[in-house]
Amino acid sequence: MEERDQKHGTKRKGGMVTMPFIFANEVCDKLAVVGFNANMINYLTTKIHMPMTKAANTLTNFGGTASLTPLLGAYVADAYAGRFWTITVASVVYVVGMTLLTLSAVIPQLLPPPCNPSASSTPCQEANGGQLAVLYVALLLGAIGSGGIRPCVVAFGADQFDETDPKQSTKTWKYFNWYYFVMGVSILVALTVVVYVQEDVGWGLGLGIPTVLMFLSVIALVCGFRLYRILDPAGSPFTRLLQVLVAAFRKRKVRVSRDGKAVELYRNDELDAAISLGGRLVHTKHMEFLDKAAIVTQEDNLKSPDLWRLSTVHRVEELKSVIRMGPIWAAGILLFTAYAQQNTFSIQQAKTMDRHLSRSFQVPSGSMQVFTTISMLATIAFYDRVFVPVASRFTGLERGITFLHRMGIGFAISILATLVAGLVEVKRKQAAVEYGLTDSPHSVIPISAFWLVPQYSLHGIAEAFMSIGHLEFFYDQAPESMRSTATALFWTTISAGNYLSTLLVSVIHRVTAGDDGSNWLPDNNLNRGKLEYFYWLLTLLQTVNFVYYVCCARFYTFKPVQVHGAGDGDKSEEDEVELARRV
Repeated sequence: MEERDQKHGTKRKGGMVTMPFIFANEVCDKLAVVGFNANMINYLTTKIHMPMTKAANTLTNFGGTASLTPLLGAYVADAYAGRFWTITVASVVYVVGMTLLTLSAVIPQLLPPPCNPSASSTPCQEANGGQLAVLYVALLLGAIGSGGIRPCVVAFGADQFDETDPKQSTKTWKYFNWYYFVMGVSILVALTVVVYVQEDVGWGLGLGIPTVLMFLSVIALVCGFRLYRILDPAGSPFTRLLQVLVAAFRKRKVRVSRDGKAVELYRNDELDAAISLGGRLVHTKHMEFLDKAAIVTQEDNLKSPDLWRLSTVHRVEELKSVIRMGPIWAAGILLFTAYAQQNTFSIQQAKTMDRHLSRSFQVPSGSMQVFTTISMLATIAFYDRVFVPVASRFTGLERGITFLHRMGIGFAISILATLVAGLVEVKRKQAAVEYGLTDSPHSVIPISAFWLVPQYSLHGIAEAFMSIGHLEFFYDQAPESMRSTATALFWTTISAGNYLSTLLVSVIHRVTAGDDGSNWLPDNNLNRGKLEYFYWLLTLLQTVNFVYYVCCARFYTFKPVQVHGAGDGDKSEEDEVELARRV
């Protein structure tokens, strides 16, 4: 890819001068998005009057969709629009969705009648079809907007530095450090200030503030347009992957070996260099049926090959790399299923507990997630400054441990988090029994909500290990041409985790329903439920998943790369693969 300014011979763009605009955009964006999502479970249950399980499923469905649309956003950015315009248009769509939700919170006709849930004489009426339609359209627009922002914003910031320039390569990593720091601080502010306004001032203002901030994020991004280093779209990697599949299918009857010897496979460094500046992928002996796409036959024109019939070895190996990442990708789903409960049932637990810091101030239930963010930031700092230097002395690795080990630690801590969550729920219910509040779902139980801090903190520590390790894995092991799409793959894991949460909650709610009204996950009275059983089920599932992950990591084959221009000499292809694995 070439920079547009280089094509026209204009002054070089990008660099640190663009960071104030990008970070201003990130601050406003994260304040808006987190402020929008953090307390939605309370909005749905108190204003829309949804039953608790339906509200939880609505949020996880929305979260799943919002984490799936980045695949579409990455495709549009890579193939057609570029990252800048994708982020800009997607942000505008998000603003429209948030504006619609804000209007639904302030216009009485778009809300069900007010009620007192603790008074049986005035039962709460759930929102009607039209009111729910407005809500769902707003959430859908938010999901579409997220699809364009999430896979592009981090990569767009990294685009401002030329990694081929030794003077700028170190600045790229500094950018990532600052990016996560700014993101974390923004989340902390959203979980405290914005959530406090929503619960103690009003939902109109509480949703209006994120809407205005999202609009300001668009302004901040556009103001730096003339300074940005904007890369042209290089074409969608999904098209190349599909070409390999089609070519392999069309040549399915061609033999991979003749007379016991492997046939010659098609290589074209000039063609591959256009999509992979860092080097070509070396042939591996896994999934040989895909190698048929690179076998040259009499019908192939090597001077102008039909890529739907003949692929290079590099392009075949791109598809193999994506397939090899699949099992590791799938292992992350259950962690995000467990993590999703912080936005649903954990908040409902906090609502029933004493959240007072003083006689006049209590922590909003939606702000309890601040402990997750604090522990995540503290873990990242500890990992970078203490853990990596110490671990590198024993392992000899510059990063201390591999990203596969880092993910494994995150999985183990997540198991502990859900186990602790179940134990805390047992203690909460015991307190409800002790004070005779089992049948008073809207009364505050005299037990401190800070008993929930361990489970929130453990989820934050797990995220610092697993989520960042997962991103490192995708970035490192994805083909170079798909690195801008790697973030989208990460978000699809979150999407699948949210959808699995919806499925589990729905099935458990239906299966455990008794004739006497009992249920593991009741709609109205958490004190009569068995939420601890749900947490322990997640603990068991994650334990099985951890064993699965260890097996996948043990047999995972790393991506082998040969740098462009490094002469082959007398080395065989197998030697190159082994060398790449050692590196």
